[in-house]
Amino acid sequence: MTLYILKFKRLSLLGILLAATLGFNARAQQVITLQKAIDLTLQNNLTIKQSKINEELGTADYQQAKNNLLPSLTVNPQASYNFGRSPNLTTYSYTSQSFLYVNGQASLSLTVFQGGQLRNQILANKITLDADKTTTEKTKNDLLLNVVTAYLQILTNQDLVTAANQQIGIAQITLDRSQKNFDAGNQTLADLSQSKAGLSTAEYNLTTAQNQLDISILALKQYMEMDPATEITIDRPDISKLTDIQTAFAAPDVIKTALAINPDIKIAEIQQEGYLQAIKIAKGNYYPTVSLFGGLGTNYSSISQNVIGTTTVQTQVGVLQGTNTPVIGQFQSPVYSPSYSITNQFSNNLNESFGVSVQIPIFNKFTAHTAVKKAKLNYEYAQLSTALAKNTLSKTITQAVLDAQAAEKQYVSAQQTYYANKEAFNVVQQRYNVGLVNSLDYNTSLTNYNKAETNMIEAKYSVVFRSKVIDYYLGNPITL
Repeated sequence: MTLYILKFKRLSLLGILLAATLGFNARAQQVITLQKAIDLTLQNNLTIKQSKINEELGTADYQQAKNNLLPSLTVNPQASYNFGRSPNLTTYSYTSQSFLYVNGQASLSLTVFQGGQLRNQILANKITLDADKTTTEKTKNDLLLNVVTAYLQILTNQDLVTAANQQIGIAQITLDRSQKNFDAGNQTLADLSQSKAGLSTAEYNLTTAQNQLDISILALKQYMEMDPATEITIDRPDISKLTDIQTAFAAPDVIKTALAINPDIKIAEIQQEGYLQAIKIAKGNYYPTVSLFGGLGTNYSSISQNVIGTTTVQTQVGVLQGTNTPVIGQFQSPVYSPSYSITNQFSNNLNESFGVSVQIPIFNKFTAHTAVKKAKLNYEYAQLSTALAKNTLSKTITQAVLDAQAAEKQYVSAQQTYYANKEAFNVVQQRYNVGLVNSLDYNTSLTNYNKAETNMIEAKYSVVFRSKVIDYYLGNPITL
């Protein structure tokens, strides 16, 4: 009895742990709707984050271009202790004394005119910033379409897995019946082998469909930057109830709208405008540069002396010729203060300057000419790139419109084929059950039915996808 109770307690504890684990996994599993997949992608995707950093870099360059209009201020203090024969710059003379010398300079400069380069550079950096922002918009739009594509692929693969499981069920029933008939002597070994092969084929199709489903779920996780180990459940919208799926589009109308809003075209046009601005910047090298400047400086020397006055000094300068009578001369000798502080020296030695500087380019080895020529060629190249982008977009949209129309026709045809094969299989199955159809004909009919079902599933989601591609080019919200 005690042993039974211990076993019961162990089983109860195991059951509690198992239930807790299952409950935790259920809570950890995320339900992903299409909108949530889009939101997580826009929030977490690394490509978008890189694009936003490029925007910030462009913002910094644009702000710096505006800051270049401001004056520049430089302060250059320095101090040195001098030995031996050194120039004393406070007196502009040489001395053999050791002394401390302190010098301070401040300069201010402002570019008044530089051939319009400063202003044109501001405009060019603003254009570059606009291109960076449009690139971010393009990245988001492309990822949004990729997410919708991955989401629809998951739904497609889920239906294919469901269909494959149903096919296994049919194949298993067929094998069981064949085994009974073989055991009863009503079918040959070849018939039984055909049924076994049918089951193996159905299991192979299930493995393939499940693998494709796992790959499509992994692709969606990668767009969302989600841990591959995270368990997710895809919310399944009822595709059959979608009434806003349109496949009848006029290619010229779609192209006209897309050329006005498509990010690829915007980027090409903005870059073209940027290269046009680069021509103006390059032409600025032909013009002189006019700058205003100002300076302020002072210095200090530990051996400098401050003259506070003069005194008359009488000194013998010689004697009268032929006599010893001295000749006395009077000189004015400077009187120095007992100390000369650093503050007083800085004040007394203060110097200021103000002026204008003009740099006129005369000959610069044709660098300015080459820069203008290259800028014009880059602009011509950008014009061709814009035209090429528009042609590519027009061709892509025309193809997308044709694909959408073809997808709808293929879906209608796939439906008809599916229902025809389903009806045919039902008849063959009934006749097979009573021994009026051999196993080869039965398996051929089953294979045709399975293939028709797979084609119809893929065609159904192809219609949705092709319609959403057109919505992408029209700038419409992509939802299911």
